[in-house]
Amino acid sequence: MHLSAAARLWGPPGLLLTLVLHPTLCVSSHRDYCVLGAGPAGLQMASFLQRAGRDYVVFERASAPGSFFTRYPRHRKLISINKRYTGKANAEFNLRHDWNSLLSHDPRLLFRHYSRAYFPDAGDMVRYLGDFADRLGLHVLYNTTITHVTLDKDQRAWNGHYFILTDQKGHTYQCSVLLVATGVSVPNQVDFPGSEYAEGYESVSVDPGDFVGQNVLILGRGNSAFETAENILGVTNFIHMLSRSRVRLSWATHYVGDLRAINNGLLDTYQLKSLDGLLESDLTDLAIVKDNEGRFHITLKFFLEETSANQSADAIPLPQDDNDNFAMRVAYDRVIRCLGWRFDFSIFNQSLRLSSGSEFSKKYPLIRASYESKGSRGLFILGTASHSVDYRKSAGGFIHGFRYTVRAVHRLLEHRHHGVAWPSTELPITQLTNAIIRRVNEASGLYQMFSVLADVILLKENASAFEYLEEFPMQMLAQLETLTGRPARHGLFVVNMEYGKNFSGPDKDVFFYDRSVGHTEDAWLSNFLHPVIYFYRRLPTGGEVPPRTVAPAAAHGHPPRRGRLPDRLDGARGTHPALAALPGELSGHRPAELLRRVLFPVHPDAPEAAPVLPAGVPENAGAHGHREPSAAWRGERAPAGLCHHGRAPGGQQPAAWGTRARRSPPVLGASTPVP
Repeated sequence: MHLSAAARLWGPPGLLLTLVLHPTLCVSSHRDYCVLGAGPAGLQMASFLQRAGRDYVVFERASAPGSFFTRYPRHRKLISINKRYTGKANAEFNLRHDWNSLLSHDPRLLFRHYSRAYFPDAGDMVRYLGDFADRLGLHVLYNTTITHVTLDKDQRAWNGHYFILTDQKGHTYQCSVLLVATGVSVPNQVDFPGSEYAEGYESVSVDPGDFVGQNVLILGRGNSAFETAENILGVTNFIHMLSRSRVRLSWATHYVGDLRAINNGLLDTYQLKSLDGLLESDLTDLAIVKDNEGRFHITLKFFLEETSANQSADAIPLPQDDNDNFAMRVAYDRVIRCLGWRFDFSIFNQSLRLSSGSEFSKKYPLIRASYESKGSRGLFILGTASHSVDYRKSAGGFIHGFRYTVRAVHRLLEHRHHGVAWPSTELPITQLTNAIIRRVNEASGLYQMFSVLADVILLKENASAFEYLEEFPMQMLAQLETLTGRPARHGLFVVNMEYGKNFSGPDKDVFFYDRSVGHTEDAWLSNFLHPVIYFYRRLPTGGEVPPRTVAPAAAHGHPPRRGRLPDRLDGARGTHPALAALPGELSGHRPAELLRRVLFPVHPDAPEAAPVLPAGVPENAGAHGHREPSAAWRGERAPAGLCHHGRAPGGQQPAAWGTRARRSPPVLGASTPVP
């Protein structure tokens, strides 16, 4: 084209030159989906988008996937277990004990092929993620750092706006849905006088030789703090660990983010009277003072504030001046900060409203139980950064948990933007028991994301059949029809996994003496993970269901009935019973009546009637007012082992029906394969 022709199309030649030299004046490309980060969560979402044939791209600032694991954990040992042998051939069951693999249809992409170690090296994870991206042919733009994200309102867009992303070179990208999988990567810091003297976990030496004969103070009480202590335990004079809270042990809390046994050597040296110690104090009340020899002293900020600015460090009062029993009276050679991580909000324009400014939202973005931002429709948070939904409750901040929440987000997007309903299986009602038992015995998503993801069983008219939906975010149950495209008009069951009421918390004893350990008669005392079934005549109302419950009676107009399955439903030769074998000749009833009788031996509209209990439960058992089984059922085991837990708080609604499954193993019929 001649210059004159170009001038007619573009105007003055200078405008054409400007557009060529300044690409930021126009959007360089559009994608339906943009994924930030090629870590485990980003690659997991990319694999689902790829398999569905969607238009997407992943942005990664490093030259390869999994850049976080090239540096962390600093001492290279992961605390995610790699259990290569379970004695089972069932792939779904085996994922319950594989905390590192992502979900794919390629059996080569199981982490067991990348490491033999029970606690693998972080380098193995880097290698695994690289192969995952390469073998699946995922669309990743490496060496591309997104430096700014903002909104461009446009009514033609899927969500009423586009997301505009700018990279380090000034190139811009437009997308309809933004999926943020950048993790929590900014070190937490506490601002107090002298905090600048502390070395960060992210930069401190990992060579034990650099700590020989030193006094070390570690700020923090999590796995990074204990991991650091474990590395230098044998060469230091002593290690003191300081935090505002008590140590929380993962075996006691059932939360994998709490202190793991692999890192707790300092607890032994402390409790067995060595020189190491654990201390509790709010860091904001303290100050670090550096003396003329370069050693560090701990004092109270109050003392520092009363000292004139021109006084030398040696003249600042120390607590031991008045109290020679002050625990931190000895000077330290090193102070190490290990206070965890938070989300990086810096690249997001305020118009996206990812943070409210509260303390908790400074660590994690504000999101709904569907993992969508509360401030911007179409923006989803994936992976570790989405842990606010189940913080200190379930495994959503870790690979073995968020691989399932990422899949749930993808299923929501498939329905919202492409009209693909949530995957489901329709079966005749005679298969209901088998379907539930199989999922409870095998499913990994329910097992890992307990109390967060649940299976939903939608009954058909006259209970002649049912539709089975797997791993739906249970806090979004009120919006199930909108989010899944599946109608729920004839009642539904929600199958969930829960721990007992004494499993965690102050003064809780996970090994309390009268817990259930193997008998169906006292299954309601179980303290371990067990299945719970909720029944709804119709969907609850009121938006999101509050966390830690499916639908409390006080919050919803249609409270659920609840039942817990026993440890096993044994038939002849250890197999699960046919319907005809269930007590009370339930198989002779119509399907709707059968369902009611199986899960609710007493009619739910008769709250004063005596419920059916397993034999041996006394009339005054426990503090919940359990009653004896009726004469017709006394001496027989109820088909679902149900008992009544009294009235709900305030006595307004009939409370949950249920028993607890046995303490160990934590799944139904774990010793009996499902045919």
